Amino acid sequence: MRIAFASGKGGTGKTTFAVNTAYLLSLSGYKVQFLDLDVEEPDGHIFLKPRIDSLFPVEVFIPTFNMERCTLCGRCVEYCSFHALLMLQREVLFFPELCHSCKVCLRVCEEGAITVGRREVGAVRTGITDSSIIFTEGRLNVGEPMPGAVIAAAKSRYVDGHIKIMDAPPGTSCPFVRSVYDADFVVLVTEPTPFGLHDLSLCVSFLKSSKKTFGVVINRERGEFQPLRAYMSENKIPLLTRMPEDLRVARVQSEGRLLIDEYKEYRSYFEELFARLKRMVDGRT
Repeated sequence: MRIAFASGKGGTGKTTFAVNTAYLLSLSGYKVQFLDLDVEEPDGHIFLKPRIDSLFPVEVFIPTFNMERCTLCGRCVEYCSFHALLMLQREVLFFPELCHSCKVCLRVCEEGAITVGRREVGAVRTGITDSSIIFTEGRLNVGEPMPGAVIAAAKSRYVDGHIKIMDAPPGTSCPFVRSVYDADFVVLVTEPTPFGLHDLSLCVSFLKSSKKTFGVVINRERGEFQPLRAYMSENKIPLLTRMPEDLRVARVQSEGRLLIDEYKEYRSYFEELFARLKRMVDGRT
C-alpha cells in the first residue's frame, strides 16, 4: 500500500501526520518505508531520527557542445521548448537551470555536435530508524529550481512488502503531482480556515480528475468550520479524522519529537486515520 500525505498549502500539519502514522504502524508490527518527497525542505528525519547509511547522488542530462562540429544551424535552439539555449553569432549559450533534460537538442542535432553530459542536482539518503522504519529521503541541492528528478530517484527505491508512507511537497504544482501519481491513497491534511479550504479545493480538483482515492484530515480544529464541512459534504469527501488545536502539539513539534510518544491520548487519532483509509482502500480493491 502506498499512502501519500499531501496538503494544498504549507503549515497544515502534513508531516506531523505522516511521521506519526509511520511510527504507529511500525509499533503495530507493520513493515514500513517512509519516503520524504518534500525534497526542497525535507524534515522527516528530525522526527524519525534514522541512522543514515547510504547516499546516492542524483544526476540529470545536460547537453555538452562540440563547437568544432557545430554549424550554428540553430535547430537545437528552435526545438528547445524551455528556452535553455540561445544562439549567438559564433556560439550557443546554455542555461542549465532552465534545462528539463528532455534531450530534444540531442535528437535534432544532425552534426553530432551535442553529446550527453551530466549534472548533479541532489541526492537520496537512505537508512533505518530504531523502530525498523526504512527511511528514504530526497534532498534537492540549494538553488536548483526543478525537484522532479530527485523525487523520481527517491521513489525508485521502493522496498517491496512494505507500507509506503510518502510525505509529499505542499501545493498543487508539478512536485505534488510527481509525488502522488502512483499512490493508492492520498491523505489531504487541511486546516479549518478560508485559506485552507481554498487550497484544499485545488488538490481535490486534481485528485478527482486523476481518479485517486483520497480523504481529508482536519487539523487544529477550533470548533466546526461550516464552509469546510459544507464543501466536503457537497463533494462527498470522506473525513478520516480531526485533531483539535493544542499548544502542546506545537511544542512537541518544535522540539522534533513524535506526538504519540509524548501524549498517548493522541494515538487514537492516528489509529482512526489508518483504520478508515485501510477500509477505503480494501473496499476499492
